[in-house]
Amino acid sequence: MRLLDRYLLRELLIPFGYCLTGFFIFWVTFDLFSDLGKFQSNKLKGTEVAQYYVVRTPELLMVVLPVALLLALLYALTNLSRHHELTAIRAAGVSIWRMALPYLAFGFLLSVLLFALNELWVPESGQMAEDILNKHITGQTNSPAKDWEKNLGFINTRENRKWFIVAYHVPSASMYRPHVEWTLATGTRYAISSEWAHYQDGHWVFTNVQQQIFPAIKGAFPALNETNVLSMVEFSETPEEIQSEIKVSKINNLREVKKAQLSIQEILNYKSLHAEDSTKNSMLDTKLHGRLAAPWTCLVVVILALPFGAATGRRNVYVGVASSILICFCYFVLNQLGLALGSGGYLPPIVAAWFPLVFFAGTGILLTVRMR
Repeated sequence: MRLLDRYLLRELLIPFGYCLTGFFIFWVTFDLFSDLGKFQSNKLKGTEVAQYYVVRTPELLMVVLPVALLLALLYALTNLSRHHELTAIRAAGVSIWRMALPYLAFGFLLSVLLFALNELWVPESGQMAEDILNKHITGQTNSPAKDWEKNLGFINTRENRKWFIVAYHVPSASMYRPHVEWTLATGTRYAISSEWAHYQDGHWVFTNVQQQIFPAIKGAFPALNETNVLSMVEFSETPEEIQSEIKVSKINNLREVKKAQLSIQEILNYKSLHAEDSTKNSMLDTKLHGRLAAPWTCLVVVILALPFGAATGRRNVYVGVASSILICFCYFVLNQLGLALGSGGYLPPIVAAWFPLVFFAGTGILLTVRMR
């Protein structure tokens, strides 16, 4: 790494650390005062409150990191411009894009970090925080009933198979009294009912099974078979797909899909079971592209900050603060409008999710190219 790159990164990292820490302290303080009564009524200890905020930190970082990076970049670039350091760098033959290379690399690393958090941690953080909050409430977190999903029914349109399960134990992927129906290409229809089923070695194993076979011949009587154990290797449904079905089936409107913390894999699992067009396809496709696009805001922030912060002239550093507030507000409005239109089916999901990023990145590139 060149000396210039190290210097520019140092000038960025210091204000970035201050901004990130300040935003985090402000959020925790504000949230603590507003929810203090809830913590007291739920009898949480100080260590449990701290654990609650640690669990929710990744969710906060999805919003705070891009804003902190934008504010720090505008501050650093404006400060360098005021002291004519950027003019000296460019006079030495360093282009604006070469000068921005360490900032772009840092933005890319933050985007990768946010992508990993968004996929691996954020989808579970909401439930984990709720479990901590209700830790001492009788009948909530400690109740085994919360691990069971009752009267679960769904259709695997990929293979035209219907499932109905009286009770499904999520942690162990065990089924109580499952009933499955499917029809072969020949027209023969099968139906099995069992007392229990569990997932073992990549397939479902049913116990105390009653199987009915309905021939394709009209008026023919069904054959009835009973067996103690039946392994269905041809059943492709996985516990992960069923768990995604449980989560997505509880989403019924735009507000719920906006609040739902679904990972990319969970959305793909649900869509693999429901290959046909459905009322939830627009919402889920928009949610999918939104989760793919959101982490790359950090990279776009760097591109957008260049023309605003690196413009020549002696300017007050508070201009950077004002610019960041305006940019964040415009991006937030455009992003939320796009996601709402996409979820409602008024825009293609890929356009709804990616247009704000493409628009702001294009604006930043155009303004940077036009800089003197």
